Amino acid sequence: MFKKKITLKMLLVLIFVDVFETFAHLFFKKSVLPESALQINNLGGALIFLKAIFSSPFLWCGLLMVFLVFITWSTILSKIDLSVAVSVCSFSYILVPIVSIIFLHENIGILRWIGIFFILIGIIFVALSSKERTGESL
Repeated sequence: MFKKKITLKMLLVLIFVDVFETFAHLFFKKSVLPESALQINNLGGALIFLKAIFSSPFLWCGLLMVFLVFITWSTILSKIDLSVAVSVCSFSYILVPIVSIIFLHENIGILRWIGIFFILIGIIFVALSSKERTGESL
């Protein structure tokens, strides 16, 4: 049995999931940035590192984003095929580098941008392929 095709509303919800997942990654990265110089050579160093991370508001924002993604993702999976949902939610491969450039001042090379372009083309093909299966039955 095939699920419903992707509607515009469902596509927007999938993009919402990707945006929240991207910001969860950003918040997790920002929670460890101030502690990147710490040396974790023993249990005491590990505990100091963990204490600093758990006191970061970025960690808690990231965890909130993960919770929102979980709730939304569960709803999505009740509506469309898993293979389609996961493929369409690959927009985070595009969003994460953009957010990394803007907020973390990372440098993204041309080879990575070419790979991201091919991922985008694949996402489009998968989204279009979900239309082919509607109306079929087992």
